[in-house]
Amino acid sequence: MNQTKIGVLLANLGTPDEPTTPAVKRYLKQFLSDPRVIDLPAFKWQFILNLLVLPKRSPRVAEAYRGIWTEQGSPLLVISRQQQADIQRYLEAQDKNVVVELGMSYGNPSIARAVRNLLDQNVEKIIVLPLYPQYSSSTTASVFDAFAQALTQHKKMLPFEFIHNYHNDPRYIHALAETIQLAENELLLFSFHGIPKRYEIEGDFYASHCRETARLVAEQLGLKPEQWLLSFQSRFGNEEWLQPYTDETLRLLPKKGTKNIAVICPGFSADCLETLEEIAEENRENFQQAGGKNYRYIPALNATPAHIEALAELILAKI
Repeated sequence: MNQTKIGVLLANLGTPDEPTTPAVKRYLKQFLSDPRVIDLPAFKWQFILNLLVLPKRSPRVAEAYRGIWTEQGSPLLVISRQQQADIQRYLEAQDKNVVVELGMSYGNPSIARAVRNLLDQNVEKIIVLPLYPQYSSSTTASVFDAFAQALTQHKKMLPFEFIHNYHNDPRYIHALAETIQLAENELLLFSFHGIPKRYEIEGDFYASHCRETARLVAEQLGLKPEQWLLSFQSRFGNEEWLQPYTDETLRLLPKKGTKNIAVICPGFSADCLETLEEIAEENRENFQQAGGKNYRYIPALNATPAHIEALAELILAKI
């Protein structure tokens, strides 16, 4: 076995500890206080957040979480733990001396705790893999911030590699394409999480990464331009976000003659509230109430073998 001990940090967004209003409020406060996520002046935003946003959103979001919660816990955390275990096994099968830890930008387990665990196990190098295929300052850069902040708590700053994105990685594209089998007369909609349009104007790579991912998957599937669309979901606040919006698109398509649709969310490495509740349920209603007939959500890659291989090979390339 390779004697160099490598630490791997898998990082994702996070989840509340439980589907209750107090737990969701704690989680949302941490999440929405990150200036990478909301870049308004802190003194102004914290007033709005604490007096208006959290009291209104926390009960509603907690109810949504209760609708997707499992006996094992939050789907995002359960799936992420499975990814962690499977990637560990894959790398060990390649004769690599690795320790894989999971850390969340918000909530538990924290990135700081994951870094501490890696250092306690005497790794000699750390590879950070944010589980966001498409780079965004609001997600990938937040992982980097949290990782850098965690390092400040330790004298021992190890060499590290940070995987910036993998939006066009051939194995990732293949894993996505492998999950898609369109029925006759079924339109494919790629729905990515949105960000404010202003972020793209200011230099964020996210929108271009999303478009390239969708194009590459469509090309691999041999789809014609009229067989697929791209949209952005989960906008927040009054500012313009990346368009077209998923909810508006799904309300409009039936009026244009589209009755059968399959929706995939390539930006999510694991199913979570935004896919299981917003896409699989809420937007199904939007489509069908507008006159659509058949609506099919294609699950995230989660811990499928092709996805685990794609992620593990990204790590192997940095060892």
